[in-house]
Amino acid sequence: MKIVSKPPTVQPTSANLMLSNGSGQDLKKPVTRSSRAVRIDFVNGATAPESLMDKFVIRGGNPLVGSVRISGAKNAALPAMAAAILTDEPVILENIPDVRDIQTERNLLVSMGAEVELGYGRASHRTTISCSNLVNPQAAYDLVKTMRASTLVLGPLVARMGRARVSQPGGCAIGARPIDLHIKGLEKLGASITQEHGYIEAQAERLHGGHITFDKITVTGTEDLMMAATLAQGETIMENCAREPEVNDLAALLTKMGARIEGAGTHTIRIQGVDKLHGARHRIIPDRIEAGTFVIAAVLTGGDLTLTNCDPSHLGALIQKLEECGVSITPAADSLRVTNGHQLEAADVSTEEYPGFPTDMQAQYMVLATQAQGTSIITENIFENRFMHAQELARMGANIRVEGSRAIVRGKTPLSSAAVQCSDLRASASLVIAALVADGETILDRVYHIDRGYERIEEKLKGVGAQIRRIGEFLPKRTATPSVVA
Repeated sequence: MKIVSKPPTVQPTSANLMLSNGSGQDLKKPVTRSSRAVRIDFVNGATAPESLMDKFVIRGGNPLVGSVRISGAKNAALPAMAAAILTDEPVILENIPDVRDIQTERNLLVSMGAEVELGYGRASHRTTISCSNLVNPQAAYDLVKTMRASTLVLGPLVARMGRARVSQPGGCAIGARPIDLHIKGLEKLGASITQEHGYIEAQAERLHGGHITFDKITVTGTEDLMMAATLAQGETIMENCAREPEVNDLAALLTKMGARIEGAGTHTIRIQGVDKLHGARHRIIPDRIEAGTFVIAAVLTGGDLTLTNCDPSHLGALIQKLEECGVSITPAADSLRVTNGHQLEAADVSTEEYPGFPTDMQAQYMVLATQAQGTSIITENIFENRFMHAQELARMGANIRVEGSRAIVRGKTPLSSAAVQCSDLRASASLVIAALVADGETILDRVYHIDRGYERIEEKLKGVGAQIRRIGEFLPKRTATPSVVA
């Protein structure tokens, strides 16, 4: 089944996805609110966004002034959507961001037999998921390869259906994200695991409680096994758990569904398994990384920006570091104002698990370091290959030297426009910020990376004074005509 501008062809399936207006069918709900169409193919579960060839053109020099509403957190919405697998009753999620990773997760759930309804109008960021008729407990490679968080369905599928077949996620641009911690944890809960032909297959009559100590802190591992343990028989104790706000948010949803969880947000989580979970309504927390990205953009453009629908308490390490650099930040209960009329001072930073400085803000902070007076040393402790943006920033005039897990940034250096290429989600955000500061017009290629996690970032930036536009390649590249030899 494909969602296209003409009537779609339907493959036999029990999956039910409400189609979008404009397909010529008898419709109920729009499948996406994005102007960039998404094709959904039930045969292989693949998605093909029309924006793969899009670029951003950004003219720097304008201060960001005004107000920006922060979207819901993608990294909280994805596990919450996976949690809907645990019940046969509807789960209603609000404040869902309209980004490509969310569309991929919807397609994955639909491929399993779930019904996914999207809100529209004033409820445009609401998604209702019903998993009452799951028929295909599989996460195919075509979906998992585009978004590693797809593996979050492993624990819920085994807990609810007794079996799961999930593609191994493979490589990642910014470094290894092994799934072995998920597998070890499920085996502690009684699952039988086999790996062959690139897939992980898990089976269990019913999971039982167990004692899990993570070898290293893992956010998705904590979330996956917490979901699995909610339906396990007996008590599960998990130690060395991730403490991110997104883990807390998932625990809040599971509790609303009837789970018995204690200690979320600490290193030790205890779960008393129950026989059945029920439906619930839940509002996803604001995206702390999107908020941090806009904070740094405002600082570097000399703007005066207020962020609404955000939670400053989730930004503690970032705010502390920016204040050390000389930035003025005024937090409120659910908003934050940032101004900067001072020369920035260099400050070292090391990425750590929450509540430390987030690795997802490292690339954006590197841009700030190029505009600070002095030398900043940035140490990346989470991923081993997360300095790919440094080379692109150097093409714009930055003075950056990478030494293993450290990047040495000397500022202040003027940035100038260039054609640059996005390599991953957060690197893309850093290049957008750099372009807002640079002299001239910068062209960013492969901006589909930023569409994975930032909702209409170009529209939000335009609304506060940035000169940015999205362009696409509408015509195919010309191919050489073979010569004819007489």
